Amino acid sequence: MDQLAAEHGFSYEIKTADINEKAIRDPSPDKLVRLLARAKKDAIIEKMKAAGDEMRGILITCDQVVVHEDRILEKPGSVDEVHEYIEGYGRSPASTVGAVLATDLASGRQAEDVERAFVHFRPIPADVRQALIAEGTVFYCAGGLMIEHPLVEAHVERMDGSICSVMGLPRHLVLRLMMQAAGV
Repeated sequence: MDQLAAEHGFSYEIKTADINEKAIRDPSPDKLVRLLARAKKDAIIEKMKAAGDEMRGILITCDQVVVHEDRILEKPGSVDEVHEYIEGYGRSPASTVGAVLATDLASGRQAEDVERAFVHFRPIPADVRQALIAEGTVFYCAGGLMIEHPLVEAHVERMDGSICSVMGLPRHLVLRLMMQAAGV
């Protein structure tokens, strides 16, 4: 978002939704991420109204899951899940499914879309998984997927899609949806 803001001359602030993501379920990854992005939007708007904030600007809410071997993988809840997820990526590609929802806070106009990217890995050794677990960051990433991490980069064979899509904030999509929501 920093890069988008610098390139296009806008400022932004981060607000948290504080929703229970596990309470929102759907077997379709596309629908699930859309539902989560919408729930985040609703929660943030409610917080803004309660705080008496001015309803102006474009609100961007997003969510992402990883899909691997027909399973939706969210943030790992245990060490065993980290091993299971990351070890599996060496067998078959993982895909990231991310929704972006842009809402014009003044008019209520919205634009949303879902983007999918695929990552093909060589097997990731157990010692690399252990190091990632010890660091702890993998527990905050959908599917424990951290392609930008120096320990993981060497095991990425190829990506079908953009790195920003895999990382959860596809800049080109955010910009397009912001403009649509603003009526531009």
